[in-house]
Amino acid sequence: MSTPDAAPTAPEAQDENKLIAERREKLKTLREKQAAGGGVAFPNDFKPQDRAAALLAAHDGKSKEALEASEKIHASIAGRMMLKRVMGKASFATLQDATGRFQIYVTREDVGEDTYNAFKHWDLGDIVAAEGHVFKTGKGELSIHVTALRLLTKSLRPLPDKFHGVQDTELKYRQRYVDLIMDEAARERFAARSRVLSAMRAFMGGHGFMEVETPMLHPIPGGANAKPFVTHHNALEQDMFLRIAPELYLKRLIVGGFERVFEINRSFRNEGISVRHNPEFTMMEFYAAYWHYRDLMDFTEQLIRDAAQKACGTLQLSYQGRAVDLSQPFARMTIREALHAHTDIGAHVDDAAELISRLKKLGLSEEKDRLSQRSLPALQVLYFEEAVEGELWQPTFIMEHPTEISPLARANDQRPEVTERFELYITGREMANGFSELNDAEDQAARFAAQASAKDAGDDEAMYYDHDFVRALEYGMPPTGGCGVGIDRLMMLLTDSASIRDVILFPALRKEA
Repeated sequence: MSTPDAAPTAPEAQDENKLIAERREKLKTLREKQAAGGGVAFPNDFKPQDRAAALLAAHDGKSKEALEASEKIHASIAGRMMLKRVMGKASFATLQDATGRFQIYVTREDVGEDTYNAFKHWDLGDIVAAEGHVFKTGKGELSIHVTALRLLTKSLRPLPDKFHGVQDTELKYRQRYVDLIMDEAARERFAARSRVLSAMRAFMGGHGFMEVETPMLHPIPGGANAKPFVTHHNALEQDMFLRIAPELYLKRLIVGGFERVFEINRSFRNEGISVRHNPEFTMMEFYAAYWHYRDLMDFTEQLIRDAAQKACGTLQLSYQGRAVDLSQPFARMTIREALHAHTDIGAHVDDAAELISRLKKLGLSEEKDRLSQRSLPALQVLYFEEAVEGELWQPTFIMEHPTEISPLARANDQRPEVTERFELYITGREMANGFSELNDAEDQAARFAAQASAKDAGDDEAMYYDHDFVRALEYGMPPTGGCGVGIDRLMMLLTDSASIRDVILFPALRKEA
């Protein structure tokens, strides 16, 4: 939320309103002038031939004398005017395009008196086109000596202070467009996200996986224990649910004969919002026939390393001031082993009464959390989540989750009370969840029935009974492994972002008053 000192005071709001009014008056004058001359106020006929970063890369290493001695290098750029220094008959300005910033040098002699006088009244934030030749100033700054200058878009709202940018955190999220204009680090975060998604697609394709698309509107929400968003389809005259996970559709494709599939998907869960939760989020889920959960752990480790290398150029990361080493083999331990390693529970790890006592000391209650109604494995998971999860800073796979809370996972053949399931934790947060898939149709039907009973008893996150998915399994699904990787949380790690809102372009926010 906005901090009180970040909110604009009444005088500040009045100043902004005055500036907006002045800019609107400039636009009105511009419209009248263009109309009189047969032009338009917002032209759309300029195509820049150069980009700031490419110009700098090509010519910044050349000396002032070398540029002057060579044939003039023509340049044509466009961008948002971020700085302007008017000095009599000559001025400097800085334009920002998608690749960076570039300085232009404007003189009355070269662009003409009318254009120069107009330029002096243009505002920061305006979109400007400039053509001329590349040179270096006396201070050695690569610039364009402008011979033609045009205003392409009039900005009606003033930019934030150039030295401080957007200080109001909520405003950054609500008006992301302003944040991106002002903050190069913000632009780089989302450029890194794009690189990671591209790298993941290439990695999956290189390992024989086919990218697919599955529905976002589901007649039955499935694939996770979560509360769905509900909508209504008028033509079908039925309620529908925004997907909470693509899992059951992807496994239907495995039944159909596609042996390796993946989907980078948007999913929706009608739950709380926090620094690590957004109701609309991105996952990558992948499924491979003839794999089990240990194959998945090996592959997921490779996938995470590849994404980090492509995004950061290194596997030695720093997150919120603490080192994270992705170069070493990821640790692997069961839930019970994690409890032994990170708490002093010792021999009491299988004592339900002791676990309940410890959970109550951590703030859980019988009334809200129904501790006495939980099985021993469920209590162990709950204690792990409360006491251990946040301690798993270096990459760690946590294995063997209880069967009763893993309705889609294959039970361990030797210990049927637990499943062949893992969760990957890095910086104390779950990054991935995978398991050997349950492919016994009768077992799956029984688990769905148990989930349906839990839902009838008041558990609004329990799964529905999906008859069609059971029918698909009855046709036979080969032994399969499947995993989901949280893209947003992964990007928090790779960009050293404290909040999930920093890596989602338009996070969910309360409606403006």
